[in-house]
Amino acid sequence: VQLQACGGGLVQPGGSLRLSCAASGLTLDDYAVGWFRQAPGKKREGVASTSNSDINTYYADSVKGRFTISKDNPKNTVYLQMTSLKPEDTGVYYCAASGAPALVLLTQTGASDYWGQGTQVTVSS
Repeated sequence: VQLQACGGGLVQPGGSLRLSCAASGLTLDDYAVGWFRQAPGKKREGVASTSNSDINTYYADSVKGRFTISKDNPKNTVYLQMTSLKPEDTGVYYCAASGAPALVLLTQTGASDYWGQGTQVTVSS
């Protein structure tokens, strides 16, 4: 199983980025899938998650209305569209898949069964 995340970079405050996470060895639509981030010196935190078959999506309060999680099932890829980026959004972003419910995945990083490698997002002027 491999989750390959990409799309990070340097962006100015107020800008946008789209992260992608392509999966191999598993079918994302069979799992709850989520995005997490970790800022320097801080714990990894859940940002967004979606249930299998995208029945439910959940977001951390800090990103509601600015971030959107979505999946492209034929491509077996999950995305995180990030808009109105703020400096506090800076961190390494990870994708993950879990057999646990999506809300559990969002709130408990230990619930993840599979992790992708991180992609750095830096929001700075």
